[in-house]
Amino acid sequence: MDACDYIKSHIRTVPDWPELGVQFRDITPLLQNPKVFRVLIDQFVHRYFDVGPDIIAGLDARGFIMGSVLAYELNIGFVPIRKKGKLPFTTVEETYELEYGSATVELHTDAVKGGDRVILIDDLIATGGTMMAGKRLLERLGATVIEGAAIVDLPELHGSERLRAAGLQLFTLVSFAGH
Repeated sequence: MDACDYIKSHIRTVPDWPELGVQFRDITPLLQNPKVFRVLIDQFVHRYFDVGPDIIAGLDARGFIMGSVLAYELNIGFVPIRKKGKLPFTTVEETYELEYGSATVELHTDAVKGGDRVILIDDLIATGGTMMAGKRLLERLGATVIEGAAIVDLPELHGSERLRAAGLQLFTLVSFAGH
C-alpha cells in the first residue's frame, strides 16, 4: 500500500455530521496513531524540503497541527491564521463566504515580511473559502504563497478548482467523492 492509500485508510467518515447529508472526513485517527502521523507529516516534509519556504502558515484549527510540526521539521517559522477575535496583537482580517453565511480570519500584521515564501496548510479543502482568505491575508502583507497544502480534497465542492483558478498551486494527499 502506498503512503497516500495508507493515510486515506485511516481517515474516518462520520455520516450526517455536522448536519444531515454531510459525510464528515475526520482526520483525528491520523493524529492518534504515531506511525500514521509520521507517514502523514513525512509526505509534506519530503514535498517541501528542497522548496525552501520561509514560513508555514496554518489555518485555524487543524492546519495548526500539521503546520507547526511541518515548520519544526523544516526548521522554519510557523504563523497561525485564526478565527476573528483570537489573536492578541494588531491584525489584518479577511471575510469570506461559507455555504450558510460568512466567516472572518485574521493574521498578525508582523506575521510575515515582504518577499517571504509561504506554504499555506489546512486539513481539508472543501469550498476553498478559508484557504483563499488566508492567501489574501498573506499577500496583503507582501508574502508570496508558493503553494496551498491539505490532507484531503473534496473535489465535488469545487474548492480546489476555485483556488487553482485564482492562481494558487495546490498539493493534497487524498480525495474523497461526495461531501
